[in-house]
Amino acid sequence: MAASGFEGFEKRLELVFSLPSCGGALARHGLRLLPVRALREALEAVQCTVVSAAGNAAFDAYVLSESSLFVYPSRAVLKTCGTTRLLRAVPILLRAAGDELGLTLRSCRYSRGSYLFPEAQPFPHADFADEVRFLDGAVPSGLRFRGSSVMPPSHSRHSQHKWHVYTASTSDDGDIDSPTHFTVEVCMTELDGTLARQFYLTPGDERTSHAIGDAMTAASGLGDVNPRSLVLGYAFASCGYSMNGLDGARYATVHVTPEDGHSYASYECDGAEAAGALASIGKAVAVFRPATVSVSVCYSSTNEGTRASDAAWIWSAVADAVEPLGLACRSRAAEAFPGATTVTYQTFTRAPASLDMNT
Repeated sequence: MAASGFEGFEKRLELVFSLPSCGGALARHGLRLLPVRALREALEAVQCTVVSAAGNAAFDAYVLSESSLFVYPSRAVLKTCGTTRLLRAVPILLRAAGDELGLTLRSCRYSRGSYLFPEAQPFPHADFADEVRFLDGAVPSGLRFRGSSVMPPSHSRHSQHKWHVYTASTSDDGDIDSPTHFTVEVCMTELDGTLARQFYLTPGDERTSHAIGDAMTAASGLGDVNPRSLVLGYAFASCGYSMNGLDGARYATVHVTPEDGHSYASYECDGAEAAGALASIGKAVAVFRPATVSVSVCYSSTNEGTRASDAAWIWSAVADAVEPLGLACRSRAAEAFPGATTVTYQTFTRAPASLDMNT
């Protein structure tokens, strides 16, 4: 807990491993075979715990005391908020994947927004340069193609909204056999007060945290954001909410810190089909009616010639989803990273302002 309030902005880590090609249980299940003690050790280092778990044929999903964890056969996504020490999980997960399963790391990506309370963050998270140095020392030297950036560029007039990205990969061209993959991250602050109050517990409510969370999902409209998903909500005392949604191989997750003065909500989803993921942004933003929104879209692309046009299309699609809600684009940026990864970033606010486009 920060001295000024709870830090809602999450840190996000994604680790991708190479699976054996010889078939068998390891090729089918990969990281999902990690012993429970290995996951527990990693989460203890981060300083969070599992409060709810579910899974399907494609992946396992965990709601944490500080956000979420998703484990696929070849990929793990760990997202935590507050003053967690997310990067301390990296050496533990790499050691467990190697020693327990014999898997090797293929790529690492770390991202976060600008904190509300940066002074409360523990080392190395208070400074992005320290985070980059930590990751460079933690990932194997075989990940030779590395890059980091703070978006939009430092000359932007809207410097209070920044997106920090670190990537490392075994190949500068990515995996040409992999389909295009999109990850959408939406960060929202200054939530509508009436809507935010839906995520407070009612004194005397004796239902379980899961039952109250499911009720919050239905009352808020979050269940309609991805209507095909199995949505598992969890309510925290005395306020706050998290949910994971499972839809085949796709996940979605929402986390809410509704307190006055530093209210925050995040929405994240992923998948191989961009149009549906981008269209869901507007539905998620409408649930909270925030004054400020930032949207990051990370996607893989092996066609160097189409990266710029892809970014322009994504900018347009995101704006089409967000601007009808009374928000105006303040800045936008796009950057290509090693491993055939491109990241776009846009900020929107309710205050009228001239556009500031950084490309």
